[in-house]
Amino acid sequence: MTRKLVIVESPTKAGTIGGYLGDDYDVVSSVGHIRDIPEPREMPVEVKKGPFGKYGVDVDNGFEPYYQVSVRAKKTVADIKRRLKDADELYLATDEDREGEAIAWHLLEVLKPKVPVKRLAFHEITREGIERAMAAPRDIDMEMVEAQETRRILDRLYGWDMSDVMRRKVGQGSSAGRVQSVALRLVVDREKERMAFQSAEYWDLTATFAAKAGPDAGTKFAAKLAKVDGARVASGKDFDDRGVLTSDKAHHLTAGAAGALAAGLANADFSVVNVASKPYKKRPVAPFITSSLIQESSRKLSLGARQAMGVAQALYQQGYITYMRSDSPTLSSEAIKAARSQAIDLFGSDAVPTSPRIYASADSNAQEAHEAIRPSGDKFRTPESLRTQLRGDEFRMYEMIWKRTLASQMSDAVGTTSTITIGAKSSAGHAVEFTKSGTILTSPGFRALYIETTEAKRYEDEDGKQPSDGDSRLPQVAEGDGVDASDLEPITHATNPPPRFTQGAMIKELEDRKLGRPSTYASTVDTIISRGYVSIVRRNLVPTWLAFSIVGLLEEHFPSLVDYGFTADMEAGLDRIAAGDRAMKDWLQEFYFGSPNVEQQGLRELLENMGEIDARAINTFMIGDGIAARNGRYGPYVEREVDGEQQRASIPEDLAPDELTVAKAEELFANQGGDERELGSHPETGRTIVAKAGRFGPYVTEVLPEDSKDRPKTASLFKSMQLETIGLDDAVVLMSLPRVVGVDPEDNTEITAQNGRYGPYLKKGTDSRTIDSEDQLLDITLDEALAIYAQPKRGRGRTAAPPLKELGTDPASEKPIVIKAGRFGEYITDGETNVTIPRGETVDEMNHERAVELLADKRAKGPAKKKRAPAKKKAPAKKPAAKKAPAKKAAPKKK
Repeated sequence: MTRKLVIVESPTKAGTIGGYLGDDYDVVSSVGHIRDIPEPREMPVEVKKGPFGKYGVDVDNGFEPYYQVSVRAKKTVADIKRRLKDADELYLATDEDREGEAIAWHLLEVLKPKVPVKRLAFHEITREGIERAMAAPRDIDMEMVEAQETRRILDRLYGWDMSDVMRRKVGQGSSAGRVQSVALRLVVDREKERMAFQSAEYWDLTATFAAKAGPDAGTKFAAKLAKVDGARVASGKDFDDRGVLTSDKAHHLTAGAAGALAAGLANADFSVVNVASKPYKKRPVAPFITSSLIQESSRKLSLGARQAMGVAQALYQQGYITYMRSDSPTLSSEAIKAARSQAIDLFGSDAVPTSPRIYASADSNAQEAHEAIRPSGDKFRTPESLRTQLRGDEFRMYEMIWKRTLASQMSDAVGTTSTITIGAKSSAGHAVEFTKSGTILTSPGFRALYIETTEAKRYEDEDGKQPSDGDSRLPQVAEGDGVDASDLEPITHATNPPPRFTQGAMIKELEDRKLGRPSTYASTVDTIISRGYVSIVRRNLVPTWLAFSIVGLLEEHFPSLVDYGFTADMEAGLDRIAAGDRAMKDWLQEFYFGSPNVEQQGLRELLENMGEIDARAINTFMIGDGIAARNGRYGPYVEREVDGEQQRASIPEDLAPDELTVAKAEELFANQGGDERELGSHPETGRTIVAKAGRFGPYVTEVLPEDSKDRPKTASLFKSMQLETIGLDDAVVLMSLPRVVGVDPEDNTEITAQNGRYGPYLKKGTDSRTIDSEDQLLDITLDEALAIYAQPKRGRGRTAAPPLKELGTDPASEKPIVIKAGRFGEYITDGETNVTIPRGETVDEMNHERAVELLADKRAKGPAKKKRAPAKKKAPAKKPAAKKAPAKKAAPKKK
């Protein structure tokens, strides 16, 4: 019997695929990349001294990269090699994008198999999807590999040198990246627009009208002033960012004019001037691709970019959706058939058009061989049928993908848009027109199932309301009919500054400008957030002053590297390499060293003038009236010179750059150091305790004698406390933190409750766990703390993922048994004991009896004891040397 080894990327994916393939296949995970270009400090000494030393890339000899198996992957590689010895065939089944193709090639290079090798790509992890992939194996696509290799080398060259510049001129911890930097520039440019923005005030009138006669007599409807003396009333879109009216055809209605007009129309006779109708038709949007999925997840599910991709990846690996990294909206014939069939079952035969809808990408470089993101299988599972398997964000995302896929094959939404125009003359002789439009759907089509959301509109008068489906309508009136008017009221509006980017809007902007690839959007946005260049405030991306410094340095000294067009051209060049139209080495040569045929300087030449960069100037931003905002070692601050002396004040972390006006800076100078309240003497030390306002919020501290060399003990106030009302007793309690909760009886390690910059947490050795509230710092018990540590650890701010399967109650602990997805694969837990699902067994096969057996075995073994290397003892002084051990046999020379 032949034995076949299948290598995939994810442990979860390995378990799911293994369950479909059967006993003849050994499915193993590479756990992502197994090797990469190491940093110089990780290279062997002999390599570090050679041409690879600076970048891990030999730039002078064809940009040859030096690859090294990562420390994390060495054990994995050894395990795969051991399995490969017993295999008759090798299947490389990593993901189907460029990253997955590169991983497959790296595996081939490291394993050097002596058995037949086939490349598989599972677009969906279902039985039929796996069977289709197994029936159509192929070779590794070396053009895709070369494109990914070029991208990796490019990012190393760019990131290594530019990050070095940032660390020297902006500050430690700052960095730059090829797409990361232009994404950051988008956020900073938008903030600059907001800083320069000046609001404009404009007015209009609203009124309520009612038909006097006819079948709808007495029916009321609201309308808005549209024209005065034939000129269109100005709205928000008629003003620029300086508050200046840009249209000479629009009538700017001021407060006084609006009030006078309302008074002049108080006794006017209103009548119908015109009734117009036109057909309404709207097509459904295309199925999801990576970028549109992230955008809609942001708007509908309130998920960040990385969260959305994490949920989508979990759905893919469990076999519920097709591959989540795709830039093609194309659906396979099987998917189109499934979507149309299910739409007919749910909404009737009129729910779909006579011909299937075919979608194609507007991007010529899209990988059309991929499908859109859709429910997996040749027959889609409804969300209701998966309520027991999927929960929380996974269920909501699957439901959204299912709805959008079906809607993409459904009929157009059809109806009629009607507009009624009401006219009158004021007592001053001004002719006015009020209008009211309404759309009534006669056939909702795809809108019966799915409506795409959009980002917030920029102007108040653009509310983005969706047409009704027939629940409301305008009254039936004719031209010349009189109408009654009431509630005539002037309404004021103000133009709004350009909206900040949300994560979804940022990804749409990257996509529209063709900056980066869909598979990298989530990580790009996540990078600028995680590094502290951007903060999230009410879902909006707000740049820090550090971001201003980074972008300012790049714009002044390396303008091409953050030029949107240049970055898009680089992406197009990488696509040409993937298509086989450009050689990797030639393209990198031009980028790094420049070319006489191209005006653009190479990266090396751009870096030669780094010494001329004025670090202080880069980190300085003038606010006005001689006040400057600066980035300092301990954070941003404002500074000015008063009577020959420098005056400084810290900028609060929650103050956005567009909110730092001259008036706000004056307020910061006036309150520098904050209000200081003396609370009394500490009952134990006798030292004076004061409450202050600091850069990171209000806090309490002790006052030390002038000659003291001790550091004063301080503590931040809880969020529930106020600087103005905190008392001595509260301050003493706060300064007693961190509090010892108790000692873990299993390993005799002390557990403490502490308050940190990111909130309250428990600490046991090096293991920290977030707790729910600051109040728990003072009253959490040892048992409660141990229960928290018994749970699997998860990232800060993340909610626990729903269990993969529920198996009833454990008879020993009397607690529910569930199966969860962990970092290293699926595991069974009752909340106290965790046990990994044995190799060869799957989640679907696991039952209550087997789970109880595995948990009992794990408890019987007890906690795993860590092996410690024995301490080396020093040889006793002046003692005879120990007898020499027999000489070891020399190892045979390698062939």
